[in-house]
Amino acid sequence: MLKKGIIFDLDGTLWDSSEQVVPAWNIVFNRYHELNKSISLADMKSFMGKTIEDIAGVLLPNIDRQKGIKILKECCNEEQIYLREHGGKLYPELEKILTNLSEKYFLYIVSNCQDGYVQAFLQYHLMEGYFKDFEMSGRTGRKKGENIKLIIDRNQLSEALYVGDTIGDSEAAAEAGIPFVYAAYGFGEVKNAKYSISQISELSELVKNILIT
Repeated sequence: MLKKGIIFDLDGTLWDSSEQVVPAWNIVFNRYHELNKSISLADMKSFMGKTIEDIAGVLLPNIDRQKGIKILKECCNEEQIYLREHGGKLYPELEKILTNLSEKYFLYIVSNCQDGYVQAFLQYHLMEGYFKDFEMSGRTGRKKGENIKLIIDRNQLSEALYVGDTIGDSEAAAEAGIPFVYAAYGFGEVKNAKYSISQISELSELVKNILIT
């Protein structure tokens, strides 16, 4: 039997947690007075989808790299506490779309986040039943394209596509050798994407034209 999968990015694709995460990060920055640092909602949106290492280089360029990564890991721990208690903002009709898609396809998540972040999304919003597996860079130490391939291999998928909102997501799907669907409602910009959706409710119809074998 052919096993078809839809693999999702998380931030900017399934939910927007940026508004909830900002105060959690600023709590941590306030512990390090020497940084004299705080972040805005716009800052947070620009970091969505990036790894901790990448964010450290941009956000804390003038301090020791390892110390910057350590501080950002504290930020991530603080945000998980908040998200497990309050959740994030789901995109419209998400659960309805996942219900529909899960009747025909196997659903997965691959994100460039820390270990525990995907779990916070799944647990607070009661989404565990929709997704068969998930992976993240914070757990494997691998790039997103490698984690997509890991999900494909681990779940023995015969066909799959990746849904995400950034150029990095597009490149990861290409690295994994699967089609990419650009979530144009998210945080990033992907020019000349072959497939795109302006809202997640458009995905059900589009997938029929991609996973057709």
